[in-house]
Amino acid sequence: MSQLPKICARLACAAALLVGTSLASANGLPASINKVIKKYKVPTKALSILVTPVEGGTPLVSHNSKTPRNPASTAKLVTTWAALDLLGPAHKWTTELHAVGDVEAGTLNGDLVIKGGGDPFLVLEEIWKMLGELRRAGIRHITGDLVVDDSRYAMEPQDTGAFDGERHRLYNVIPTALTINFNSTRFVFNGSDGRALYTIPTLDNLKLVNNIKRTKGRCKSNALSLRMQVEPDNVVRFSGKLPLKCKDYELSRNVMDSVDYALGTFMGIWAQWGGTIAGGVRRGSTPEGSKPLVRYKSRPLGELVRPVNKWSNNIMARLLLYAIGATRYAPPVTRKNAAKVLLAHLKKRGINVEQLFIENGSGLSRASRVSAQQLVQLLSVAWQRPTMPEFISSLSIVGVDGTTRRRFKRRGEQGRVHVKTGLLRDVVSIAGYVRANNNRMYTIAMLLNSNRARGGAGRALQDRLIEWVYKR
Repeated sequence: MSQLPKICARLACAAALLVGTSLASANGLPASINKVIKKYKVPTKALSILVTPVEGGTPLVSHNSKTPRNPASTAKLVTTWAALDLLGPAHKWTTELHAVGDVEAGTLNGDLVIKGGGDPFLVLEEIWKMLGELRRAGIRHITGDLVVDDSRYAMEPQDTGAFDGERHRLYNVIPTALTINFNSTRFVFNGSDGRALYTIPTLDNLKLVNNIKRTKGRCKSNALSLRMQVEPDNVVRFSGKLPLKCKDYELSRNVMDSVDYALGTFMGIWAQWGGTIAGGVRRGSTPEGSKPLVRYKSRPLGELVRPVNKWSNNIMARLLLYAIGATRYAPPVTRKNAAKVLLAHLKKRGINVEQLFIENGSGLSRASRVSAQQLVQLLSVAWQRPTMPEFISSLSIVGVDGTTRRRFKRRGEQGRVHVKTGLLRDVVSIAGYVRANNNRMYTIAMLLNSNRARGGAGRALQDRLIEWVYKR
């Protein structure tokens, strides 16, 4: 009797076993994903997954891929790629310093205007270098005020605590066209230099009231009970308990209006250059026809998209959306007009924008909507565009850096996966590129909108998806 039927039967059985270990027949999802779904009781109708070869073709997995969902911070992929594609990786922003008055023997007899150009990374180091240029321009003393011109963008009045009640958290900062150092005040307790409490940067217009009781014992989380109260007139009051062994304990918060923060930062850094300013601060406009004393250029966009995607910087992402809007609209650029420009550009590149909505560029939103299909489509288009290297290098490398630096350590997936993750209450997402074990590149997107995203389910789904794609 021929052995062919038996051989065929064995091969069919083996094939069936192989399929059984990779895909579940009920919903087309990998078995490892279904195991997580079952363990955490994740409703499959709340989950979207799409995996395709980066060059296109038949999806490996497609589950609710056209359903619009809240993308959380994977929305930053849309914002950063559109910014790179529209502006180019060499794009820089300009912050200007204008003298309103005569300059005599190193003294500006009048005001100094600082005109914001929307630089998303105007951190302390950049302010220091910019004021060095002002000093070299011959200015040392300023008799008038510091005038803040942030009129390039029409920032809508918003309550910084509206999203989750945490109005002093840095991720909730609403930036302006002149956002200095993310409006961040770093409080340092029990300094190694003996100071009980100080700030970085030094802010002479911020008053600190320290009522913290310093206790004995080890520095453990359950021994900390710090409370912060922000009061009118730039007063911050601390109370609670802090062990003396908690040396250089730090807490970064947004506690000042952006205009007051600009003055405090300016005074401290300007003094390092031997400069003085006699006046206060106010919001105003740059005189028409004024020529700047200093035109300070930012770092290039190709460099700045990295902290946006690797570390999920919400403030920078918001400012990138306005920069996108500024390619078509004259100042003051509104958020709604910026969103229009963003969608128009996606559509121009062949990306489906039906029901796609990016509220503020960062993903810190309950209204934003993107489908897994749209994310994968964007990733595939980005792969073919000239800015592909800058875009992919901005993503977190699994097991290496960014938000996924601690995952898949000392495993095959380490260093072969570039992704952006997203996390909000009841929202978990991930999207990016996976170079599989067969050396093929795949695009992935997973969005879960459910209260079941809590308690480890979202993270488990992300990891099992990466793991499954890598093992191709």
